[in-house]
Amino acid sequence: MPYRHLSLALAFLMALTAPSVSYAVDRDAGDYDPAKPGTNLALVYLQHAERDEQDVNTDVAIFRLVGYVQIAGLTVAPQVLVPVIAQRGLGDRASLGRNTGLGDIILAAPVWLVNRPQTNTYFGMTPYLYIPTGDYDPNRAFNAGEDRWKLNLQAAGTVRVAPKLAWDAGADITFYDKTGKSFAEGRMTQKVGYQVQSSLRYLVSNRFDLRGGVSHAEGGTGRRTRWSTGASPRPSSCQATCA
Repeated sequence: MPYRHLSLALAFLMALTAPSVSYAVDRDAGDYDPAKPGTNLALVYLQHAERDEQDVNTDVAIFRLVGYVQIAGLTVAPQVLVPVIAQRGLGDRASLGRNTGLGDIILAAPVWLVNRPQTNTYFGMTPYLYIPTGDYDPNRAFNAGEDRWKLNLQAAGTVRVAPKLAWDAGADITFYDKTGKSFAEGRMTQKVGYQVQSSLRYLVSNRFDLRGGVSHAEGGTGRRTRWSTGASPRPSSCQATCA
């Protein structure tokens, strides 16, 4: 989750655009290459998605503040993410209208237990706490908040298997609290969610890489397996990915 790879929040964007089906936190290749302690960032991420199968148009912006510090010899990056979500019904769901509001605030603090830049070897663990501060109304079809607490624990790392080839892998688990009493269908509960991810990056240059990966997640509402390939500029935050 360094300044060289600014696509971490896109993982949150994928989860936030479909709050009714919550999975674990997606990790992008290179997220666990840390920045140097003392680095402070203020970032904004934007995404537009049209889900034809759900007849929903979604726009998401995430405002992220992060600071890299050193604690007891370990690199730590405390951060806060504030999403703003706009949803609009399309087609047969156009009558449901639209809604724009603040999503649930996310607090995170990745800790690097292995940080060896000389060999490009990194391993870290990150807790993500979702606070139910988002805009929610049980009488609305679309809501920016989920009306519940969530805790995700992620462990991931990256190694350089060849001078221009990096392997990233990780796993995480998500715990869900019950929704509040105001939930539209009563108090909803959800089983623990799990996810494993792996990807390879071919470093074309210091500013561009090619990557491909696989992700498998299981949760209380279902399961999914996704393959993805793409290209990512380095250090730019832009990325093109097929999933």
